Amino acid sequence: QVRLVESGGGLVQPGGSLRLSCAASGIIFSVYTMDWYRQCPGKQRELVASITSGGTTNYADSVKGRFTISRDNTKNTVYLQMNSLKPEDTAVYFCNARNQARSVQGQGTKVTVSS
Repeated sequence: QVRLVESGGGLVQPGGSLRLSCAASGIIFSVYTMDWYRQCPGKQRELVASITSGGTTNYADSVKGRFTISRDNTKNTVYLQMNSLKPEDTAVYFCNARNQARSVQGQGTKVTVSS
C-alpha cells in the first residue's frame, strides 16, 4: 500500500523558517518525481516545488530563493525547507509522488504564518 505522510507544519512568525518532511512507503521512492503542493484558503492548489529522480528541481516563482526542495532516497523522504516565510505562505502543504503510471498524494500538513 502506497503511503505518503507529511510532517513539520505549524505556526511560525513572518520571516521564520520551517522544514516539512514527507515520508513515503509502498513505492520505489528513488524513481518517482516528488512534488510539494499547497492549498491556500480560498485558492486553487498550487505546485510549489518539484524534484525529479535525478535531482532536478523546479520552483514556483512565488517561492524561488526562499524554499528548497531536497530528497534522501536512503530514507524515502522528501523535504521542503521554507525560509523567510510570509503570511501568504499560509496553506496546507501536500506532497505528491508521481511517475508515468500514477500519482499519489499525502494528507497534508498545515502551515500558518502569523504574528
